[in-house]
Amino acid sequence: MLDQILEWDTQLFLYLNNLGSREWDWLWITITEKWTSIPLYLVLLYLIYKKFNLKSLGISLLIALILVTLNDQLAGFFKYFFERPRPCNEDFMEFGRFVAKRCGKFGFYSAHASSSMAIAIFIGRVLKPIFPKILLWLLLWSFIITYSRIYIGVHYPGDILVGFTVGFSLGNFGYYLFQKFQRKYNT
Repeated sequence: MLDQILEWDTQLFLYLNNLGSREWDWLWITITEKWTSIPLYLVLLYLIYKKFNLKSLGISLLIALILVTLNDQLAGFFKYFFERPRPCNEDFMEFGRFVAKRCGKFGFYSAHASSSMAIAIFIGRVLKPIFPKILLWLLLWSFIITYSRIYIGVHYPGDILVGFTVGFSLGNFGYYLFQKFQRKYNT
């Protein structure tokens, strides 16, 4: 059964990866870069500051850093525990597109997917009372970032799905911490 799931994952990867074209490679390489999202993060932190206060901004920043660090450590552990090669290291890539700048050794699960989902859930839930649709926009942003990982050839859809699941859990945990802080220090 596991072999069948891995085969489906490979086939779906090849389908999604081959949707790309050379004319758009530069855009997806830019999207996948970690630093590309910094302006968005700064705007989100500013919105938290405007809605709440400096103390809430500080705790939000601290929680976001904890979420990203925790996710990075978990993803690193999983990568070396499962040792699933990235698609860019597989023979079938003669049928796919590899446009990334580099290809790491192992890829299960996607830290990009998990981090972007964790931040989307955490910040989206914090700001949802003021901006009701912000969570949907941040989830779309997370999906675009994670599709870029398939586009450039470094992650399978299964890596993304597990990353989303971990990120969803971490993001909700971060929101729980934020609420706890708000109740304790701002009431």
